[in-house]
Amino acid sequence: MNLLEAIVLAIIEGITEFLPVSSTGHMIIASSFFGIAQEDFTKLFTIVIQLGTILSVVVLYWKRFFQSIDFYFKLLVGFIPAVVLGLLLSDWIDSLLENPITVAISLVIGGFILLKVDDWFNDGTQTEISYLTAFKIGLFQCLAMIPGVSRSGASIVGGMTQKLSRTVAAEFSFFLALPTMLGATAKKSYDFYQAGMVLTNEQIQLLVVGNVVGFVVAMIAIKSFIGYLSKHGFKVFGYYRIIAGIAILLIHFFVQKLTVI
Repeated sequence: MNLLEAIVLAIIEGITEFLPVSSTGHMIIASSFFGIAQEDFTKLFTIVIQLGTILSVVVLYWKRFFQSIDFYFKLLVGFIPAVVLGLLLSDWIDSLLENPITVAISLVIGGFILLKVDDWFNDGTQTEISYLTAFKIGLFQCLAMIPGVSRSGASIVGGMTQKLSRTVAAEFSFFLALPTMLGATAKKSYDFYQAGMVLTNEQIQLLVVGNVVGFVVAMIAIKSFIGYLSKHGFKVFGYYRIIAGIAILLIHFFVQKLTVI
């Protein structure tokens, strides 16, 4: 991975992490395009730069983190399903992370769901999140273990099924990203350490650049997304996912056909 590739991946992460379009799916596609998807450092990079995007949530919503200890317990409850299923399905999840077809199909299916979600669940009025609601949202979040599903999209829709407003559901999705992404980063870093991977100075620099770029871009994306979502809903994201998924499928099969020829 070179500096340009690192910056591009970080920009993609910052834009897509909190939008219902799947950051993991987009980074798989981008890294596959660069020809670096199967490199161990790329897999580590795409996880570790999430720390920068996490920090953007803390900076933007810092007051919420000082309201009550109850806030943290609810995040913990919402995080539990991801911990359990993540540990049980770790190998299966890793096997999917190099497959653009899985991403494309997930994008298309998720796109059709987003086209209808505003009709299925009218913008709710519930603003308080109970422990049970937090747990149910955590279960929805686990759907994002399939690349292309979108962690934020799954958890926001999960919140809307509990009659939360789009804004409240989106904000809780942002907060739930903190323990989820910290846990994923810690586990992936430990796995690479156990495998004997040692980072070079250049790779450390790429991780620093990736986190800084991801932080700045995510700050802009979050503020823009909340404003747009509260007014317009999910349809534009649904159309985008469908178009992107179909385009990926067509490109993949076209390349495969050329390879055979």
